[in-house]
Amino acid sequence: MDKEKSAELTEPRVLKRRSYRSFRKSQEPFPLDDARRQGNISQLAFLLMGGRDPAVAFLNTENTKLGGRPLVIATASADGYAQVEAAIRASVPGAPS
Repeated sequence: MDKEKSAELTEPRVLKRRSYRSFRKSQEPFPLDDARRQGNISQLAFLLMGGRDPAVAFLNTENTKLGGRPLVIATASADGYAQVEAAIRASVPGAPS
């Protein structure tokens, strides 16, 4: 190894500081009820569908029977949550009703 390469490997990297603008909050906070529904439907899908990947795939893929993406539908209203919950339970054989 030549001296330039070994110096590059041993010198510490200097990280750039991020400005405060990178971490600004959005204009409006996420409503608490919406956040709860989103968390609950995500957890239900994770537990019943066998893990993260199948749950994320189901929740983020357009569903013609539901009329949109299940995560958006479940987050928007209590009725939407009930529809998505029923769809998750129906898609998993032997899942409790």
